[in-house]
Amino acid sequence: MKKQPSETRKPLYIVLISVHGLIRGHNLELGRDADTGGQTKYVVELARALGERADVEKVVLLTRRVIDSQVSPDYAEPFEQLSEKASIVRIECGEQKYLRKEMLWDSLENFSDNSLAYLKSQERIPDVIHSHYADAGYVGSRLSHQLGIPLVHTGHSLGHNKRKQLLASGIKRSEIETTYHISRRIEAEETTLGVAERVITSTQQEIEQQYGLYDFYQPERMRVIPPGTDMEQFFPPQGGEKNSLIANELKRFLSLPSKPIILALSRPDPKKNIVSLIEAYGESPQLQQAANLVIVAGNRDDIQDMENVSRTVLNEILLSIDKYDLYGKVAYPKHHKPEEVPVLYRLAAASRGVFVNPALTEPFGLTLIEAAACGLPIVATEDGGPIDIIRNCQNGLLINPLDKAAVAEILLQTLTNKQEWRRLAKNGIQGVRRHYSWPAHVEKYLAVIRPLADKTEPLSRMALKRRPGVFRDRALFTSLDLNLIGDGDSLAAFLQAMQVHRKSIIFGIATGRRLDDALATLRQHNIPQPDVLISGQGTEIHYAPNLTVDAVWARHINHLWSRQMVSDILKEIPGLVMQPKNYQSAFKISYYIDPAVADIQEIRQALLRNEQAVNVVFSFGQFLDVLPVRASKGLALRWCAEQLGFPLESTLVAGVTGADADMLRGNTLGTVVDNRHLAELSGLANIEKIYFAKKPHAAGILEAMDHYKFFADANGKIAS
Repeated sequence: MKKQPSETRKPLYIVLISVHGLIRGHNLELGRDADTGGQTKYVVELARALGERADVEKVVLLTRRVIDSQVSPDYAEPFEQLSEKASIVRIECGEQKYLRKEMLWDSLENFSDNSLAYLKSQERIPDVIHSHYADAGYVGSRLSHQLGIPLVHTGHSLGHNKRKQLLASGIKRSEIETTYHISRRIEAEETTLGVAERVITSTQQEIEQQYGLYDFYQPERMRVIPPGTDMEQFFPPQGGEKNSLIANELKRFLSLPSKPIILALSRPDPKKNIVSLIEAYGESPQLQQAANLVIVAGNRDDIQDMENVSRTVLNEILLSIDKYDLYGKVAYPKHHKPEEVPVLYRLAAASRGVFVNPALTEPFGLTLIEAAACGLPIVATEDGGPIDIIRNCQNGLLINPLDKAAVAEILLQTLTNKQEWRRLAKNGIQGVRRHYSWPAHVEKYLAVIRPLADKTEPLSRMALKRRPGVFRDRALFTSLDLNLIGDGDSLAAFLQAMQVHRKSIIFGIATGRRLDDALATLRQHNIPQPDVLISGQGTEIHYAPNLTVDAVWARHINHLWSRQMVSDILKEIPGLVMQPKNYQSAFKISYYIDPAVADIQEIRQALLRNEQAVNVVFSFGQFLDVLPVRASKGLALRWCAEQLGFPLESTLVAGVTGADADMLRGNTLGTVVDNRHLAELSGLANIEKIYFAKKPHAAGILEAMDHYKFFADANGKIAS
């Protein structure tokens, strides 16, 4: 069909579906519960923004009607006008009282049937349906088929990632199914991906790393449209912010509060890398002289009462400030209100400061957009969403978050070049309006859905035929040094093989390196983030795509662990030298060892005599690590197998040194890759299920894949 000129196009009738949560057009109860958050705000603002367009005739947001004395009567009103052309329509959905989204699955057919009846009662059928989250995707898929109109979908979050996060929090698989019905959610997401003509995401990384795990993954149907930013809330300084309550709170910390502000704002999470930022600031006298550092890391009352991971990060922040004697130069307020966040940005902008995001990985970077809208130049991690933001807005610089000297230098450069600062600030304000405001979002949004409505792009339903076999029914875990890395050509071949089979394999890396060091090594060798990253010789476990830490594992390995006691016992032993601080961690004490002087067996005996039940790990002929008795690479691997549900019998494990020994033993498909430290694993030579590869590095892993016919299905055929 020939495309019509824009001036003769019929205005669009768009239906949005967002089933769960509490949705109304005023005083949104954001944060009331897990179901009333960013998604509810987004769909209401999208409906309003679409209603402002001349080329949109009508926007209807379908949601669930709730009649419950425990919530506002607003949610029982069948109809609510948002603007002249936009409205909320509340549809009956089974039980009337307010229920969390996981309890709605059995009522979705009811919601779908009632929605169909409502849509058929209107003067005309919608041009496009846009579903939000898995439950609405399920409903939207049915309505799309029944009405013969295109479906657009936004996931907001995905079931595969949610399951990893729940497992990492310590919830058992059986409880996850009972409480969250996660398999049902994932199945609904698969169905939606098979039906949707377009899937809208915030970043390219979301497409590749999150949707790429689904059977009905169709990247050619996916489009990146970053969410809109509220320009009425985030705007440049007006002058009054200097007299605000939060400004007075910062002054309590700072000797010279009038200096420019380096602002960092995030939750207290290790991957946000706040401690490295403080160290970069502490090691640069010039940066300290040029600016104050303001760290806003969530809200807290008593750090000791906080969850373990947050407590650890906040303690490290305070210790780093003390180490570099940064009192009077660093502010770290205990509390801030949501409405004070824009004020913080404006305070920093008014001081001619800079906003910094030093995270190890940043999927999107909403704070960067908010800061830019307030006229604050940005310095941000070179991993993930910030790349797109800075490319679009030209309002800052990217940093390697692990290079502290470079971070300090770039911050100083941004602060001291006044002409460049003004250019970056101006670019940020203009760039957000152009690329990340609601009008910009809607412009891109309509460019995506208009061809579907005009039928200039034919509807093409995917054949919903599932891949044979069980999803991700095997796993591959490998150590890093002298194994995965060492030869670029074989590494490239290995990564290509993993990409081809990404849907059927859980890919894990187990290393003695710290998390930040491991991530830097992966980046250096262009290795994608694995599904599971075991670091610190098995003392830390993180899950993709957002490096979600397994906090329960940390609690589990803390059993009988006394770091100070172990250090005291070993400090007088000859042949042992403590490694630098950056190689140590809460659950790992690391030494250089001279095997000609120190006897490993005697070290183990000395610890046992002093009632220290620990794991002593010797590797690479020169390193000795002491870990909690419950921690090792092998124990961490088996914990992951239990959490993620992959069988050890279908898990290929590749190792090179003594630190890998307990990963290789047992029911796994063990492989020792050829290297110069084979003597450390000589005790495994007589174990039948362990294969000694003839080739080194990643070539040895590929050799082991062939030996075990790792990619073959039950019939011996190689799966793709």
